[in-house]
Amino acid sequence: MPKDDIKLSDAAKGPNHVAVIMDGNGRWAQQRGRPRLFGHHAGARRVREIVRACPDEGVKYLTIFAFSTENWKRTQTEVSGLMALFRRYIMREAKALFDEGVRVRFIGDRIKLDDKLVRLMDNLELFTAGNDKVHLTIALNYGGRDEVTRAAQRLAFEVEQGRLSYKDVDAEILSKFLDTRFLPDPDLVIRTSGEARISNFLLWQSAYAEYEFIDTLWPDFSKEVFAQVLSGYGKRERRFGAVLA
Repeated sequence: MPKDDIKLSDAAKGPNHVAVIMDGNGRWAQQRGRPRLFGHHAGARRVREIVRACPDEGVKYLTIFAFSTENWKRTQTEVSGLMALFRRYIMREAKALFDEGVRVRFIGDRIKLDDKLVRLMDNLELFTAGNDKVHLTIALNYGGRDEVTRAAQRLAFEVEQGRLSYKDVDAEILSKFLDTRFLPDPDLVIRTSGEARISNFLLWQSAYAEYEFIDTLWPDFSKEVFAQVLSGYGKRERRFGAVLA
């Protein structure tokens, strides 16, 4: 929906698309004297709860930041453990996601991911393609600048091949080359763990999103906390650059 067509009262209806930077898994584990991967496993279980809560909260689209292009800088043990966790999550959750009407998609650059994981991702996308109750998008090896760079490269190739004129390139055209071309822009972006930064997440798409930075660590982000954050969103006034008369 074009921004000009969105009513200023839309926030009161609740967000249609919520994006989440799931931060704090490692600290949660360390507070309990456990290795960081213990926290990541707890965080994966929390994803299941929040996805299931979305229909009751009126959230149609949920996008979660699982692994960034910068996360490769972490220790090899943690990176390998995370990749194994992603593979395990897909294999264990595929049937439940399908049965609950969840459509799953992945965004990000898949080139650096191992072949087995990519096959699992492709299969899950195909398996759930007919679902429409909740649209779960998982950002894996994703970075906002990387996404825009890749989109610009594809766009430049289309111009080079003569299928598109440079005069036709505008924000709407560029959006069609982004990983998220099948999604509406997020209405609300939540970051857990008390950090107040966006960490290269959905930079283009979040231009008009509301942000909520909360202290809760992701493994403690229950459906009750989720509902509370969404309730706060409903009290905001979204103007998209306009001024009320």
